[in-house]
Amino acid sequence: MYCGAVNGVDLFLLGRTLMKIGEEAMPVGDITPSKATQAASVRTVLVVVADLRAHPETSVGEIAARTGLPQSAVSGAVTRLKEAGVVVTAPDPADRRRVLIRQAPRQPARVEAVRAAGIEGPLAAALGTDDPAQVAEVVAALEFLAGRLAPGTAARRP
Repeated sequence: MYCGAVNGVDLFLLGRTLMKIGEEAMPVGDITPSKATQAASVRTVLVVVADLRAHPETSVGEIAARTGLPQSAVSGAVTRLKEAGVVVTAPDPADRRRVLIRQAPRQPARVEAVRAAGIEGPLAAALGTDDPAQVAEVVAALEFLAGRLAPGTAARRP
């Protein structure tokens, strides 16, 4: 059991471990390509999705500025998300040269399948245990953290 004070390095490494578990939990498909061949692309798409949750109407340039991703990578991710029906784009009424991006009103079934994919298997593998109680304890801790820290959750905080 970890008993020391968590520092920035610990938090960063934990984040990377959680990203890898998340990648393992997501089914491969049109939004989430083969883990072996395009893990960086998956991360880019997920960073864009997370940014859109926190900023529901935005532009490619704004996402690039907030995330630090190259504008070309953001554009590619937005194109993939648009083709999959996850986002819609429209000209900005205030500046017709600018394109606004927002989540599609109805999410495709594929997105719902990705969101519904369980994390228990990959989490159990990462924990090195088959004990459902240990896995459930970690899932509960992750749900608590996601409720407090995940993008777009500020409005749900008590």
